[in-house]
Amino acid sequence: MKRVLFFLGQLNDRDVEWMIHNGSKLELPIGYTLINKGESIDSLFIVLSGQLSIYAGNSNGESIATLEAGEIVGEMSFLESRPPSVSVVVTRPSVIYQISRDTISSRMAENPEFRSNFYYALALFLSNRLRKTTDQLGYGNPEEEDLIDMNVLDGVANAGARFGQILHRFSEV
Repeated sequence: MKRVLFFLGQLNDRDVEWMIHNGSKLELPIGYTLINKGESIDSLFIVLSGQLSIYAGNSNGESIATLEAGEIVGEMSFLESRPPSVSVVVTRPSVIYQISRDTISSRMAENPEFRSNFYYALALFLSNRLRKTTDQLGYGNPEEEDLIDMNVLDGVANAGARFGQILHRFSEV
């Protein structure tokens, strides 16, 4: 769950509240393909509960990673406007928060502070993911895995409560 905290920690309470009211909840069964490799997606997703597996091809191959609560999915396609390079399949019944690219883009156009915070949050999220991947491949420095910049740590302290808000809101729907 640590990764979503990097993301939500850089947004302010108004932005998180806005996201809560402008996104939706998806309840997905085992076997559902959330993202198909090579097929454009129009949303950003946050895993609220359950488990997803990432496949380099289709779900008949070997899973290359597992995602659980607190992971963000679709962020690379959001940033690059390119089709995803992997498929993402539900492996345990899952609840997913979804917000469309158009909705986020509209908010960014009218609110430069949100745009700045949102992109910085995605950058921190992706940086953390890359460091973890580098460590898993044996090229990183595992002792530094839990070191967090003090400026980022301030935001992360509030992020747990923000993620709790999202969980609470979508458990009611």
